[in-house]
Amino acid sequence: TLGKPVLTDVLPVDGVTKAQLLTAVASAEHDSEHPLAAAIVDGARDNGVPVAPPNSFASITGKGVRASVDGHEVLVGNLRLLAEANVDATMLEPDLALLSHDGKTPMLAAVDGVAVGVVAVADALKEDSVDAIAGLQARGIDVVMMTGDNRNTAGAIARQVGISRVVAEVMPEHKAAEVRRLQSEGRVVGMVGDGINDAPALAQADVGSAIGTGTDVAIESSDITLISGNLTALVTAIDLSHATMRNIRQNLGFAFGYNAIGIPIAAGLLYPAFGVLLSPIVAAAAMALSSLSVVTNANRLRAFSPASVVPATFHPAASTDPVIEVGRDTTEKESTTMHHGSHDHHDHHAPASETDPVCGMTVDPASAAATREHDGRTFYFCSDNCASTFDANPHQYAHATH
Repeated sequence: TLGKPVLTDVLPVDGVTKAQLLTAVASAEHDSEHPLAAAIVDGARDNGVPVAPPNSFASITGKGVRASVDGHEVLVGNLRLLAEANVDATMLEPDLALLSHDGKTPMLAAVDGVAVGVVAVADALKEDSVDAIAGLQARGIDVVMMTGDNRNTAGAIARQVGISRVVAEVMPEHKAAEVRRLQSEGRVVGMVGDGINDAPALAQADVGSAIGTGTDVAIESSDITLISGNLTALVTAIDLSHATMRNIRQNLGFAFGYNAIGIPIAAGLLYPAFGVLLSPIVAAAAMALSSLSVVTNANRLRAFSPASVVPATFHPAASTDPVIEVGRDTTEKESTTMHHGSHDHHDHHAPASETDPVCGMTVDPASAAATREHDGRTFYFCSDNCASTFDANPHQYAHATH
């Protein structure tokens, strides 16, 4: 749903200039191949800020990066990264909350063990995102947004595009597990992705669709490649699939129809009553006509023209807050903080959470899909399916959570 990210905010702490903060962060991110890192480096250069390759660089999955810049250790990432380095980032939390609420991706920075500020990158919505999602929903397809973004950022984006269900704060290595969880709900899951971290999830999905402008490994792991990178192409692919299956059923009808009529006649069905036998010449002509009918009907797909996606004017999902679930990989302690897994660069405190007693997912009580009261206790569920499973045997699941 998102286009090319751009640098939007540079918020240094007192005593540090914007140029100093941006130089440190951009230099640390110089060797990273992540789109958000590229946005920071490009933003620094556009603002005339000098950027130099780091002396050393290490990417820390799920947390951020560590680099040595001009003899100084620079950390750029989420709260967990800074916390593990014993960096006090308390003064940065208000900026984190504000930027996340605006749907931006904040990243904290520390130099030599001292927090120096926050930079933020915003992913501009692709022009066709809202229309593509509306087209999918119009075809009876439930759209779920799965992201490593913290729940505030994910919720803000979901509201803009009309998505009603979000699985947020998913670590890169756990995306495939989230796809399996959706499949366990009895769903046929189609996954759309473009990054290296999406590859396992694309392979796990019933149908994987890779964005053509994405990484090679994502394309290799998928079943369909959307060459143009245009999300409305996904709607076209679905329509073409339906047209193809309809054509196959028609061809089977032609083939079986000819055989159902021709074989009994060739066997002498009409001979006792009418003295009619099927001439070998007529049989050969009928067989040729059967093949010709099938091939001609199949060739009609060459004239397939994708239906234009009608611009969305209203999304029912956009009128209410989306249901936001937290990735299964988030621990109870971490579930009270918000972090960005796409670039794995930020964290922020969030409301207390509960655990779905059926699937084990961490659920925000304020946005739970369903709740149940049992033995004087309230249980929260990530989906209606989990709530229904709980209803079938509440004692089993209620007892398991104690």
